[in-house]
Amino acid sequence: MADGLLLLHAFPLDHTMWSPQVEGFRRSLTVMTPDFPGFGGTPLADAPSMDTAADIAAEALRNAGVERAVVCGLSMGGYVALAFWRRHRALVSGLVFANTRAGSDDEAGKERRRALAARLRSEGQQFLANDPPPLLSHNAPGELMTWVKNNISSQPAEAIAAASEAMANRPDSTPDLATISVPTLIISSSDDTLIPPDASREMANATPNARFELIERAGHLSNMEAPDAFNELLREQLIRVGFIKEGRPKGMRTGPNIG
Repeated sequence: MADGLLLLHAFPLDHTMWSPQVEGFRRSLTVMTPDFPGFGGTPLADAPSMDTAADIAAEALRNAGVERAVVCGLSMGGYVALAFWRRHRALVSGLVFANTRAGSDDEAGKERRRALAARLRSEGQQFLANDPPPLLSHNAPGELMTWVKNNISSQPAEAIAAASEAMANRPDSTPDLATISVPTLIISSSDDTLIPPDASREMANATPNARFELIERAGHLSNMEAPDAFNELLREQLIRVGFIKEGRPKGMRTGPNIG
């Protein structure tokens, strides 16, 4: 059985947002990047939820022969990672929560997500692709923003709508933080306006054995906007759990890959 790295993507993108990490670590261990239901050409589940996505990810690991994994989720992927811990903790050797938070939405936040879902079903996804949420900082290169818009445009409107509703319906995972018994890394970035660093810091303060790291001059998609820094933190976490040895893995590339 193999060790693995499980990467859980952000909303409203698919698994290809993890290209810099796949390229950086695929020579060292099994890297899995499952899609939230309906994204990346996958089937749309009935009433998808964070639990549904966690179960799909666990099945992907088992099918790949992965016995234990470092589970890394960014934004919505962090919500899935929390569900994964609740439901499949025997598979988890370490956790990475990036640009995410443990709490549920307040009522106003839930209503905004449901309104977005309704508009997606009425108008399609192109309005969101043309004017996406602030996933990137003002420092991000134009080609990265183009990639983000194109990726959103390629996702079915119903998949994005269902994911938005699933986030609105997700539970408060704050009580679960105290149960985490594996090495945990919590990453934020200085220019993240969607989930500011203080929200991620609260997670670190509530999680035993957690380490908090801030990436400077990057926005919400820290793994894409600052891939070198993100990959270095991820590499340190993989060393911490004993999945890779000290030193940069052979053939590791950390530069952005947004083709």
